[in-house]
Amino acid sequence: MGSRLTAEQSDFAAAVRDFARRECGTREQRAALSQDGREPHNPKIYGMLAELGWLGVCLPEEYGGAGGGLGDACVFLEETSYGMVPAGGFVTTVITAKAYEGFGSERQRREVLGGVARGSVLAIAMSEPGAGSDVGALRCRAERRPDGGWLVDGQKTWISNAHIADSILLVARTGADKHRGLTMFHVPADTPGVEIRGIETMGGREVNDVFFTGVRLPADAVVGEVDAGWRQLMAGLNHERLFLAANMLGLARRAFDDAVAYVGEREQFGRPVGSFQALRHRVADLATEIECTRLLVREVAADCDAEPDRLFPREASMAKLKATETAKRVALECMQMMGGYGYATEYGMERHLRSAVVSTVYGGTSEIQRDIIGRSYGL
Repeated sequence: MGSRLTAEQSDFAAAVRDFARRECGTREQRAALSQDGREPHNPKIYGMLAELGWLGVCLPEEYGGAGGGLGDACVFLEETSYGMVPAGGFVTTVITAKAYEGFGSERQRREVLGGVARGSVLAIAMSEPGAGSDVGALRCRAERRPDGGWLVDGQKTWISNAHIADSILLVARTGADKHRGLTMFHVPADTPGVEIRGIETMGGREVNDVFFTGVRLPADAVVGEVDAGWRQLMAGLNHERLFLAANMLGLARRAFDDAVAYVGEREQFGRPVGSFQALRHRVADLATEIECTRLLVREVAADCDAEPDRLFPREASMAKLKATETAKRVALECMQMMGGYGYATEYGMERHLRSAVVSTVYGGTSEIQRDIIGRSYGL
């Protein structure tokens, strides 16, 4: 219904679904690959995705990618999320890769984008203990050295996938102006002075504190222009919000299908519980919300692909807001429909809920998305 997928995208989605069923289609397979859900990223599975050529789905062919668009990447994210493929490093990787594609030097593009297509993981370091939603308040500082290089000191926090990343795209302060004093830097994860400490969360090992202590970077570590980091970040908002939305759309679909299968089989009072009006109406409402989300995400992706140089702040924020809030609602209501079994680790619904809850926080909270949407109407 109104999927807007091309024939090639439909075939791609089917291929990803087949891979997911084959490699992680059972609870036992997923438990073994993810250490019972504690590790959202499995290097072996990720390497297999790289061999298939799927990790470079929306990157240029000259850098080893497949030359697809944002819509293709959204299909991949939706289907890997639906299939519960333990490839958690891909979201931050594709978001970060688009920044290198847009602003990196030719050397950086060949090194970083080529690595992504071969299976490298990327992370982006923006948030700090005192700068979350207010990115312009960050204090991690990069000072120019006499030889033209840079000296970096400071702390970043909540950095997704830094512990498995080959390199980190650092956003640091290089000038006094709140917004026109930020710069992006390419930092290999093994650079001396970089320390990564994991933060335990209800979702497992996903985020980290990253400390930069006397980190020395060469002059050509700058990605884009000095003091232009804010403008470059804003240019990438379409990508970040769309990719997060597609990821949560897949999770919402999976939680919904798992619950529908359960209530269709579970019997109470002599008949399947799904046949009771209270649950049947809840299923109808959730199905409608998921379909609305699917149409919105794919419509925005199609618009972004049609006009790649245009920003869609309102639409991208709508997609992120709708998809993450829908995923959270779906997972919670599906847990309720499944009763005690929804709470048990055996059925996996509690894992869907843990993954969905945080999605309304990272990548810009739902409150921030609403504020952006409201301001776009002149309010």
